[in-house]
Amino acid sequence: MATPKKDNEKKDNGNKSSDVDLIRELADILNDTDLNEIEMKKGDLKIRVSKGGGQMIQAYSAPQAAPPAQSAPAASSAPAESSEPSEAGTHKDSTPSPMVGTAYTRPSPDADAFVKVGDSVEEGDTILLVEAMKTFNPITAPKSGKVEAVYVEDAQPVEFGEALFVIV
Repeated sequence: MATPKKDNEKKDNGNKSSDVDLIRELADILNDTDLNEIEMKKGDLKIRVSKGGGQMIQAYSAPQAAPPAQSAPAASSAPAESSEPSEAGTHKDSTPSPMVGTAYTRPSPDADAFVKVGDSVEEGDTILLVEAMKTFNPITAPKSGKVEAVYVEDAQPVEFGEALFVIV
């Protein structure tokens, strides 16, 4: 599927055939490689060529910040859960995943969980990590309060916008 996008329409008809040639060349590259999508920008011209016709997934990177120093480790290494899955995301204070990836509730496999239900947290405290493209992105508390629910388990895949936890 090829979808050329132009920020500003060009009046020069001579450029249109070269644009089509470029799209064909990008499509050939897709067919010859394991890539599923190529996006390119050339001046005012933006072209994205993808194959498979699947759904488009957007991933946003959370701002990289050093995790705050923790005064005491959490008491339990088991993931915290307090709500049924059908309730996940319906709470007005739920925090959504900013990207597609894998959620981790602890900093390493042999460490305790960052938080558990009932813990008090400060704004900016790391609640969990979402790994996307081999980068671990800290998901922090958007406000100070008490952890009411954690909707994900350790090493669980998450989607963009999926509710991760609730702080009240």
